[in-house]
Amino acid sequence: MRKLLALAATALPLTMLAVACSTTATDDSASRELRELLDRDRITHLVDRLGRALDEGRFDDLRTIYTADATAKTPGGIAEGRDALIAQASRNHSDANRIQHYISNVIVDLHGDTADVRANLLATFTPAAATPGRIAPEPQFTLGEVYRFDAVRKAEGWRLSRVEMSTLWSTGTRP
Repeated sequence: MRKLLALAATALPLTMLAVACSTTATDDSASRELRELLDRDRITHLVDRLGRALDEGRFDDLRTIYTADATAKTPGGIAEGRDALIAQASRNHSDANRIQHYISNVIVDLHGDTADVRANLLATFTPAAATPGRIAPEPQFTLGEVYRFDAVRKAEGWRLSRVEMSTLWSTGTRP
């Protein structure tokens, strides 16, 4: 009986998705809703990938997250253009310090092929571990901020075209 219930619980979302994807004249609103869900998911995934790229020092990944003309206004400075944005991120996320980005409450307001995005950010800074394989020491500095992004649909998919951060609070001494 449990296996039957588990199978039903798994199959139900798939069935609902299949129904939503059907294309009859009366399903236009369902198709729009499905497209909006997919757009929101793809934009949220960009924000998640941004956090991973910054945490892991994968700055070249920013090329598939930001548009070529993207702008950034962060505590680390102002950058215009994707290459300048990547250079700024590289400077501000050095190997000497580990920074972990906790991004939550991503809200996507769609406007056709553009979107306004808001998210909360906790950024925790700690010196890198002195010995490889060891746990890093206690964090020295933590920021509570709000991320605001502009997103745009391009031929290659959704990309972020602007990021602006507003610091709400901080604790500790910035390294």
